Amino acid sequence: MQRCRFLTHNIILVLFLIFSFETYSQDRPKLVVGIVVDQMRWDFLYRYYERYSDNGFKRLMKDGFNCQNTMINYIPTYTAIGHASIYTGSVPSIHGIAGNSFIVQKTGQSVVATIDDSVRPVGTDNIKAGQVSPKNLQSTTITDELKFATNFRSKVVGISLKDRGSVFPAGHCADAAFWLDENTGNWITSSWYMDALPGWVDRYNKSGEIQKYIKKTWNTLYPIHTYTQSNAEDNDYEASYSDKASIKFPINYQKIFDGKEYNYGLLKDSPWGNTITCDFAKLAIRNYNLGNDHITDFLTVSFSATDYVGHRYSPNSIKTEDIYLRLDTEIASLIDFVESYVGKDQYLIFLTADHGVAHNVRFLADNKIDAATWDYRGVCDSLNMYLDKIYGKKDIVISLDNYQVNFNYSVIKNDTEKGKIIKSCIEFFEGMPSVAYAVDNSKASQASIPNVVKESIINGYNRERSGEIQIILKPHYYSRSSWRGSTHGSWNPYDSHIPLIFYGKGIPRGESMRQVYITDIAPTIAALIKVQMPSGTIGKPIEELFK
Repeated sequence: MQRCRFLTHNIILVLFLIFSFETYSQDRPKLVVGIVVDQMRWDFLYRYYERYSDNGFKRLMKDGFNCQNTMINYIPTYTAIGHASIYTGSVPSIHGIAGNSFIVQKTGQSVVATIDDSVRPVGTDNIKAGQVSPKNLQSTTITDELKFATNFRSKVVGISLKDRGSVFPAGHCADAAFWLDENTGNWITSSWYMDALPGWVDRYNKSGEIQKYIKKTWNTLYPIHTYTQSNAEDNDYEASYSDKASIKFPINYQKIFDGKEYNYGLLKDSPWGNTITCDFAKLAIRNYNLGNDHITDFLTVSFSATDYVGHRYSPNSIKTEDIYLRLDTEIASLIDFVESYVGKDQYLIFLTADHGVAHNVRFLADNKIDAATWDYRGVCDSLNMYLDKIYGKKDIVISLDNYQVNFNYSVIKNDTEKGKIIKSCIEFFEGMPSVAYAVDNSKASQASIPNVVKESIINGYNRERSGEIQIILKPHYYSRSSWRGSTHGSWNPYDSHIPLIFYGKGIPRGESMRQVYITDIAPTIAALIKVQMPSGTIGKPIEELFK
């Protein structure tokens, strides 16, 4: 009798645990889709709002939760850092990704953020394109934490034209991360993830699907006279390929393609770059069977073509307007596919950006705004000549990459001399009309500068991978050699104010103007899917989503 009671008790306990686990699992979405739109400023949600369809950006804004005042809280504001910060909830001082490339201070070597010479390319013979991994990322990601929380039963896949837009979001433990090889036009990966491409990827690469886009002509989605939110097409703000005619609609990529090395890179300069990203994301969902059971899966998608188009043509271009109108249809298509495949109210989507973009300097100057380019290579040469006169040493400064002074420590005797050189550098920069502040990174907390700038410097400074001095240019002064196109990298709102929208399972409709940060995204997702925050997280869950 006692044995019977014991068995009955155990059966009830097991059933309770199973029921509790099923209930707990049902609270989680089956699939999380993280969408990053490279170089999307917050105001692009509204600049083209009237022209968006009802099922893309508008659907997210109307039926999701819109964090209207989301800021980046570090500098510099670049792609690799942005993707790392979104998925770690952290900043360069902790997660270690201090730029798209950075100077290792101990050696003076410039290192691409994603480079890993211990892995081999998979799907290409292009060593440069394929020796890639998240090894340099020093924090776990939300995708890593999901893997840990489910004992690695969750599936995680990252997709982007750019390697840095794929590997950092996917994290260290991902099942796969794919990016585009400019040489071949193929989706590739590295041995960090697998030894050979899956059959479905290999078949897609051989299908000629991507190659057909290089033959397409880019014309506006709607009649060109309706693009009233943009500059007239005939302007001096855009960078051409060979001559000015090459960037006037219709843009003939086949003509530009002929005889060009790395020619599939042209896809990144076109809306078709986003199209092939969206198509490949759908294939990944289907072939990895993402969201097919009660164990949460995670797909990270970064749309990179908006960044390439923004850099070449600037944000006020018809090309920029057109690529966002087209991206709107891609996002609508992706949401529809996810819903049909996973099921309504079974998925969670968030959309954000890795950074914004500045206006073209000549456009600003033509409209009576003080603006100019800042030739950092020329300034570096001038700085070295200035220091040589004082200290009798040549090439004390290696570079001004990432708006930072990187020293050649082999010619600096000791810390005392380094301190004097830092002081001389700051005096040099303070004499430049284009420079607002030059700050000794090790003493940034003591600097008499606005708190928002001070915190951005502190958060962005990684002792092993950042220069000794942070240069803050005046608004509308940009580090670049050409005045055509545009760029990003500063603390200013045009570079640091980004969109952030949550949509799907468990997300209330609404919006908030409370200031939140890029570092709040990962801990918010962690709370929504009930897993631990990433190991370097400094952000907090956005409380409005849980009320």
